[in-house]
Amino acid sequence: MFEFQPLRNFKNRRIQLAFKEDIEPHEVILDSLAEKQEKEFGFSGRKLEVPLAQKIIRGFYFFCFFVFLILFCKTFYLQVIEGKDLAGLSERNKFIIHQIKAERGVIYDSNMEQLVFNKSNFDLVCKKDELPESESEKAEIFSEVANIFKKSAEDLAKEIEGSESDKVLIGENLSHEELILLEAKISSLTGFEIASNVIREYKDSQIFSHLLGYTSKIKSEELKESSDYYAIDDYIGRTGVESFYETDLKKKPGELRIERDVSGDIISEQTVSLPESGDSLVLWLNAELQRKITSELEKVLQNTGTKKAAVVALDPRNGGVLSLVSLPSFDSNLFQKGADAKSLQSLLSDPQKVYPLFNRAISGGYLTGSTIKPLIASAALEENIINPDKSINCHGQIEIPNPWDSENPTIKKDNAVHGQTDMRKAIAESCNVYFYTVGGGYEKQDGLGPTKIKEYLELFGWTEKTGIDLPGEKAGFVPDQSWKKENIGEGWWDGDTYNLSIGQGYVQITPLEVVTSFEAIANGGIMYKPKVAKEIVGSSGKTIKEFAPEIIRQDFINPETLQVVREGMRQAVTGENSPQASSVTLNSLPVTAAAKTGTAELGRNHYNNWVTVFAPYENPEIVLTVMIEDIIGVQAAALPVARAVLEWYFTQ
Repeated sequence: MFEFQPLRNFKNRRIQLAFKEDIEPHEVILDSLAEKQEKEFGFSGRKLEVPLAQKIIRGFYFFCFFVFLILFCKTFYLQVIEGKDLAGLSERNKFIIHQIKAERGVIYDSNMEQLVFNKSNFDLVCKKDELPESESEKAEIFSEVANIFKKSAEDLAKEIEGSESDKVLIGENLSHEELILLEAKISSLTGFEIASNVIREYKDSQIFSHLLGYTSKIKSEELKESSDYYAIDDYIGRTGVESFYETDLKKKPGELRIERDVSGDIISEQTVSLPESGDSLVLWLNAELQRKITSELEKVLQNTGTKKAAVVALDPRNGGVLSLVSLPSFDSNLFQKGADAKSLQSLLSDPQKVYPLFNRAISGGYLTGSTIKPLIASAALEENIINPDKSINCHGQIEIPNPWDSENPTIKKDNAVHGQTDMRKAIAESCNVYFYTVGGGYEKQDGLGPTKIKEYLELFGWTEKTGIDLPGEKAGFVPDQSWKKENIGEGWWDGDTYNLSIGQGYVQITPLEVVTSFEAIANGGIMYKPKVAKEIVGSSGKTIKEFAPEIIRQDFINPETLQVVREGMRQAVTGENSPQASSVTLNSLPVTAAAKTGTAELGRNHYNNWVTVFAPYENPEIVLTVMIEDIIGVQAAALPVARAVLEWYFTQ
């Protein structure tokens, strides 16, 4: 058998290997035993140790590195790149910001009659994220709501679940009955709430629509460009003073911040900012005058068969707009939430093509006809073309020699034979021959010519916007030689000058420009900028700002010149030395008045009919321009309106 030496004899004996790892003596003995056992029994008693392949180890290391790299990148992305957004999202989940309602400023006329109101409006809204998770509970709530609105629960469920928005409008502009039923059950209708809104309500909206304008819901693209004071359910002014004074009228809602814990329970509430109602407007407008003008216009339009007209009344002492009417009109309330959708669609589609949304008073360009003559008279006197007392014999027409055919002269007709006519009589009787002569020249009398005519019409503001505080104003147009050459392809003829001298041809002037120019004749030489708003009033009722009169132009015409023109317009009313005076029907008014009519030929026996009146003559308080568009045949349509309105106005 084997003889083993004591282990102590091997104590200090070690085998040194090249890779400097030690082998203990007992490991050698064990290996010998294992080898002997393998020979005797046919199997090995030694452990089989197989080292891992280097590829697997390296792969494992790379896998771990890759996983850690992904985790690091994700952490960097969330913490650094998306950190601010995620922090904000977390903050929003923690805090809820509720708007504290404020009201838009209202609008009054000059007598403090309120014309625009804020009206409460209630809607039912479903908040999808607050609906119960249980399908049975949800179905029960849907059934309750559906019964109130008389629709099926299935349709309601499809409406809510099919919406991409978290908030779904279920019922708009709730009726009194619906509101009572919902108020009684709303505490049990989880996920539903009654939302309160404030919408505009316009008094006599058809009468004041073009002046006041309207508001409508702000669009999402406008919200991005607007201030933080607007919300997606806010309303913004679109036309009229609602639009022009949007900054003053608009509300500034307050903010209430509610803090929640992770369970959604409220921890605290804090008022971030207090609500501020919009400021209110007081207008120069006389609401009763506006109603009277509209009423009289509608009567005349019905009798004449036309549908289009415009009237502007100014205070010649300061430029205040006492009235501004454009027909046909529209209902401003149709643009408010819950209004009749069919009526609104009919208004917008305009099947009769009468353009009710178009403000003819400030945007419509029209031939003026004889309305131009007081301005031509002013120009002739300023340029010393003629003495106002010099008479021109009117035979009812003038004959202009034809240089190419002497036997066929051009004939410019008058509306009558006026005989010997000086300037005052020419204005009173609206003598075309007189103004052909001083405008274009005839026989031995020199004329102004087209350049001077345009120069003076520009002084009277007929080619520029007045600057009225309403959106959408258009500037008038007076033609000249270069314009005709470029746009018509023809030279300027004497006939063009004659036409221009009596307000025919290519002239296009707004009713607002006409009344503003006559304002200077009425008050002796000052053209005021027309003003709709008189003052801004705060929520306390105190005046914040008064709008002082603004002068467009003054001292541009000699006062003696304007006095001659005033006398001619007065003579048109009294009929003195003017048997064919155009406005004698106004002589029965309770005050003295001066006037100038105009009939512009449109062709095919259609006409624009004008009259401009100021009164009282000695110290004017009102300048009124009436224009009725596209009348069939020569009719006195505008004059009866002016007479009825002024008679009412001065007998109040």
